[in-house]
Amino acid sequence: MKKQNRHGSAKVTLPSDREIEITRQFDASAALIYKAWTTPELVKRWWGFDSSEWLVCEIDLRVGGQWRYVTREEGGYEVGFHGEYRELDAPRRLVQTEVFEGIPVTEDSGALDTITFEEQDGVTTMTINVLHSCKEHRDMHIASGMEGGMQISMNRLEDAVRALEYAA
Repeated sequence: MKKQNRHGSAKVTLPSDREIEITRQFDASAALIYKAWTTPELVKRWWGFDSSEWLVCEIDLRVGGQWRYVTREEGGYEVGFHGEYRELDAPRRLVQTEVFEGIPVTEDSGALDTITFEEQDGVTTMTINVLHSCKEHRDMHIASGMEGGMQISMNRLEDAVRALEYAA
């Protein structure tokens, strides 16, 4: 099967006033996408921008385990995210909290991410549902420019997975 270039194809919808949903297809197995999503040395290949300098990429992949990513971006500023794994069902589903460290962190400032990987005929559809505590937080997330950065990361994820397949 010929691999498609799916760059820029992630779709963002707003299913409710507290949710963001991102859907993206990859010409790769669910197991490979899940592995790239949950392995620090692979996350460093696709998360963020080509110009990002990694400072922290920690993943404790177990229910109750923590994850944290910190990069230094052009201009010298640091961007950090962290969370906790709530459910792990490799390679089909992953549920985690997500907190952007660039805003004052309160009890309700994080989101709950439910990520599913559905494979059919060698194509995996990844769906990320981001549930915020309130509409204002969802709207701030959308207004942050997340869609442009997410498209870049999803393109880089596609390229990283393709490189893994070729190396195998």
